[in-house]
Amino acid sequence: MSNERIFVAGHRGLVGSAVVRALEGRPGCETVTRTRAQLDLTDQAAVRRFMAEVRPHKIVLAAAKVGGIHANNTYPAEFIWQNSIIQCNVIDAAYREGVEKLVFLGSSCIYPKFAPQPMTEDCLLTSALEPTNEWYAVAKIAGIKMCQAYRRQYGFDAVSLMPTNLYGPGDNFDLENSHVLPALLRRFHEAARAGAGSVTVWGTGNVCREFLHVDDCARAIVYCMDNYSDERIVNVGTGQDVTIRQLAETVARVTGFAGRIEFDPTKPEGTPRKLLDVSRLKALGFSPSIGLEEGIAGTYRWFLDNIHTLRG
Repeated sequence: MSNERIFVAGHRGLVGSAVVRALEGRPGCETVTRTRAQLDLTDQAAVRRFMAEVRPHKIVLAAAKVGGIHANNTYPAEFIWQNSIIQCNVIDAAYREGVEKLVFLGSSCIYPKFAPQPMTEDCLLTSALEPTNEWYAVAKIAGIKMCQAYRRQYGFDAVSLMPTNLYGPGDNFDLENSHVLPALLRRFHEAARAGAGSVTVWGTGNVCREFLHVDDCARAIVYCMDNYSDERIVNVGTGQDVTIRQLAETVARVTGFAGRIEFDPTKPEGTPRKLLDVSRLKALGFSPSIGLEEGIAGTYRWFLDNIHTLRG
């Protein structure tokens, strides 16, 4: 474990920053990071130079363009191009420079829209994707297949993990481009402070989603980096879900909003249910430890401490 260099790509993002926290205090570990200004991961030559100069032993590929339904619908070309080129550049350069281990992060949105619930890893590519995020999903599926191909042809130790919906400190709270949980936190916070009588939530409130605290996800990433080596993908989640109505009610309690929660069924809400089967992860010996309301409360405290720095 001595002199182990781990490159966390995307260390300023939600997942990457949590991985950096998870690696703090790891014996003999040097965590390597680069900002976008220091290293443009869409620049193949720059990525190859970086790998040759730094020669990391392991890589966590957490860099990605992410966003909710609105962002995916508005910027489909950016989602498919940026994610595809980043993962192609990093995975290929890592193999060519002799990186020992690469952990690729996908997403639960890679699974079909109407996949059996809970979704096992074997559901991949069995039917059509959810149209509202297919551009991101297609890019991530290509990343999975690239990792599998490089393992089969070259023996490169690349593993692919599929996290469920994540939230926590460092999340994006921009009302235009954020995911559902941080968007709700911000909207209910602002409504509570303004004394608003109601908050309107997109959709019927009946769709179900699973949420995992990002610090639990980061611990799972580090755990699998140390304990897993196989081409089969691994779901990372809690194995439990809630309706968007239940989520909104929890956020209202945490933020102190006492008004009405209304739903707008004319707005898109995505696939009816997204629950991961996490049997494979549990069989490896890992389980999350942060409950949903506890995690939302902690995230809200972070939001309050950092609200002056947030955009949108």
